[in-house]
Amino acid sequence: MRDFTLPPGLEAHEPPARRDGVRLLAGTPDGVSHRPFSALPELLRPGDLLVVNTSQTLPAAVRLDRLALHFSGPLPSSPEGAWLVELRLRRDGATVPYDGGRCGEWFPLPGGATLTLCGRETPRLWRARLDTDVVAYLRRHGVPIRYSYVGRDWPLSAYQTVFGRPGPDGGSAEMPSAGRPFTPELVTRLVSRGVQVAPLSLHTGVASPEKDEPPYAERYHVPAATAALVNHVRWEGGRVIAVGTTVVRALETAAGAGGFVRPSKGWTSHVVTPDEGVRAVDGLLTGLHEPRSSHLRMLSAVAGEELLERVYEEALAREYRWHEFGDVNLLIR
Repeated sequence: MRDFTLPPGLEAHEPPARRDGVRLLAGTPDGVSHRPFSALPELLRPGDLLVVNTSQTLPAAVRLDRLALHFSGPLPSSPEGAWLVELRLRRDGATVPYDGGRCGEWFPLPGGATLTLCGRETPRLWRARLDTDVVAYLRRHGVPIRYSYVGRDWPLSAYQTVFGRPGPDGGSAEMPSAGRPFTPELVTRLVSRGVQVAPLSLHTGVASPEKDEPPYAERYHVPAATAALVNHVRWEGGRVIAVGTTVVRALETAAGAGGFVRPSKGWTSHVVTPDEGVRAVDGLLTGLHEPRSSHLRMLSAVAGEELLERVYEEALAREYRWHEFGDVNLLIR
């Protein structure tokens, strides 16, 4: 996909007054159309399957005097119980990347806890150890991660989706935002139309709004019932629509060469590209993604380059809104 510039005026600065009060830009084999999100049932068929991410959003930011610590997620098989943590500098009510820090440095945190830096995992993320249970600590002392395009703090409830459920292994550092516009009433309308809904979980780490980086390992779980339903729907000629790029990553990790999805759980760093394509999904409901984002390669794998170009041209021309509180894009190949 060609590069583009995102005007600051197209950034969504706050949640809409209604959860479903966003626009829906649909790109399908029939062309590109513009609708309210509440019209989603009209674009789906009886027998289609929506697969949703049930990961809850954690209050994953801890604010100090000058810095904010963004807790991304635990490291696979870390003997020291380390988490990936991003250090960010607090500035003008928001945060910006911070290149400081050194191995062995420690930070006293609110509530008497201590965080110790163990070494860099990437140029942006540190391996770090907290001297208490991380998830329990965040639930007491953390706040939702907020970037500079959101003008003020919002409660954690603004960052939860209707599908989110508490899990034994924590949650997501940032909201699985494709599911945010759904309401119980809309889900009821979908089901009454014959559209099925199935859950999985993938716990997302921190995004990289200032730098494009490939995904790192994240925890996921595709339950047996969901795997069976995906296979059944595709066998019967229905379409599997992923609600969010996290769902695509989880399903494609669990899919074999022929597209057969098996129950699966663990860690995935799978990257979906146009060269590899997709095997388990027929469509994707997602937000609008930043220029040069690795997510755009996944969207191209689902929709094809030509349709994706048309969709983003329309999104810019019609002034759709970007980011987690923004508008939604449906792509069906």
